Amino acid sequence: MSKVERYQLAKEIRNRLIEVTAKNGGHIGPNLGVVELTLALHTVFDTPKDSFTFDVSHQGYVHKMLTGRNGIDFEKIRQTGGCSGFLNRRESVHDAYGAGHAGTALSAALGMAAARDLIGKGCDVVAVLGDAAFTCGITLEAMNNIASHTKKLIVIINDNKWSIAKNVGAVSRYFNDLITNPIYNRFHAMMESALKKIPAGPMVIEMVSRWKVQTKDFFIKKSSLFEKLGLRYLGPIDGHNIDDLIKYLEFCKQSPCSVVLHINTTKGKGYDVAIQNPEKFHGCSPFDIATGESKATVSAVPNPPKWQDIFGRALVQFAKKNPKVIGITAAMPSGTGLDFLHKEVPAQFFDVGIAEEHGVLFAAGLATQGFHPVCAIYSTFLQRAFDPIIHDICLQNLPVLFCLDRAGLSPNDGATHHGLFDIAYLRMIPNTIVMQPKDDDELVDMLYTGLQTSSPVFIRYPRGSALGVKIKDVPQKMEIGEAEVIEPGEGIALWALGNMVEEAKKLAKEIKNLLGIKPTVVNARFAKPLDESLVKKHSENHKLIVSLEDGTEKGGLGSGISEYLQGQKLLTPLLIVGWPDRFIDHGSSVSQLRSENQLSTKQILSRIQNRWNNLDFIP
Repeated sequence: MSKVERYQLAKEIRNRLIEVTAKNGGHIGPNLGVVELTLALHTVFDTPKDSFTFDVSHQGYVHKMLTGRNGIDFEKIRQTGGCSGFLNRRESVHDAYGAGHAGTALSAALGMAAARDLIGKGCDVVAVLGDAAFTCGITLEAMNNIASHTKKLIVIINDNKWSIAKNVGAVSRYFNDLITNPIYNRFHAMMESALKKIPAGPMVIEMVSRWKVQTKDFFIKKSSLFEKLGLRYLGPIDGHNIDDLIKYLEFCKQSPCSVVLHINTTKGKGYDVAIQNPEKFHGCSPFDIATGESKATVSAVPNPPKWQDIFGRALVQFAKKNPKVIGITAAMPSGTGLDFLHKEVPAQFFDVGIAEEHGVLFAAGLATQGFHPVCAIYSTFLQRAFDPIIHDICLQNLPVLFCLDRAGLSPNDGATHHGLFDIAYLRMIPNTIVMQPKDDDELVDMLYTGLQTSSPVFIRYPRGSALGVKIKDVPQKMEIGEAEVIEPGEGIALWALGNMVEEAKKLAKEIKNLLGIKPTVVNARFAKPLDESLVKKHSENHKLIVSLEDGTEKGGLGSGISEYLQGQKLLTPLLIVGWPDRFIDHGSSVSQLRSENQLSTKQILSRIQNRWNNLDFIP
């Protein structure tokens, strides 16, 4: 394509991005920022022969559009029947590596490059990383190994100063220093001039090497992070200049060694509302294009507050009363509700960047010194800190409170973001207390209880709005491991955890109408420790126990009840209702995904009826 045609295509792509995400929601800001970069990548390289890895891959929409998916697939992106909002190997041969969490791209690309070297394949591997990815320890581990593991890897740093929130830490300051240093900019101007005069090739590479020697007093010093790790550093350059991007990428393609190309981009480029609100438009719900306002249905009755906001506001009150309470987030202050703490009690707030492992270890260190840290991390992202939870928090039995937002489904985001495994991976660890509230008020009570407890505590709650239940003026400390009988009954005991309590209430009414019995409804509250005395009681005076949880059926609350029944040689039948043993794809809504997985109210009722009618009960 000609220069004019490329820029026209970039404009059309931006219009398409805005149009589709305004309808479906999605990661609009990151994708608007990489339009020119993606066009240049697909101009210089040839997928699927060449491989791209995108860190997180939430900026892969343009790549999808350019690789045969700009039809109904993209029209319905993040919806049922549409393509994923992230790269997905099952979706296209052009998606060399699937992802949804930060920090994976460089290590994966290095593995691909090493494989290429081992089999003697002639192709290029390109890793595209946001600058925020360098706050993630996995990326730094990969950088440490590039020079010893491969002959050639191309690394693109897409520097837009943002993760979800504003980037934090020394690496972010380092990148900013590279951009603003006047002496370095002099070198950049020299190289820019040369590239305009000489075709990218061996001569240019030789000239760059010679310039490095001549300007080592300022260039080598300023780029030492990369040069001392055996990587040739180029840039920074304008990430929205397609011609320059193509020239530099051709240079990288011909380089005999590993290269880092640093580009500057604007998050939300081409849509002023997104530029002015980069955190909001990192990932957003459907919006009005003219104003940028959310299209959320306006109701005469105010919507209940979000779980994250209930947590955030309550934590502020506890932190004001106790200076030992510390809030910790991994680059997601607004998403977790810790922005309230940051605003009102900033001295008791820490953002560690995209570094969940470090955040948990950091909390452990604080806890050894008499503080009570509160780590607010999405359920799916806490998986990344599994070893520190075992080795550093639980083994030492430290008083760290974990608040797991987005426990359950994140429907549009899909398998990489569903928080379905936390109950299972936490229940098996000694010294853990795992609980989930049924409503707003119980969340505050659990938070208060966790801050009064000298062991590791985990509170999980789903994405979205709570029930709008009035919160008591004075929180109440709960008895650890004590369930609550909400509706006494007979025959069937429905043990529900957290947001499944409302589902259990609906089922109880349907069961009474269908089977003529009034079930017992239990708010389990705790996945661990289990209220064993109540389970024993129900096993003795009920014919069927049904567990209901918004997590995987393997290893969750139901598994805990089963383990207890087996251990006590109690023969009461148990029906475990949870998410099946497979990864759940993205979909238009929670209800749609529940129906697809036999978890709608009607489908659960049918399962209960079938089990009831076929009981092999031993009195």
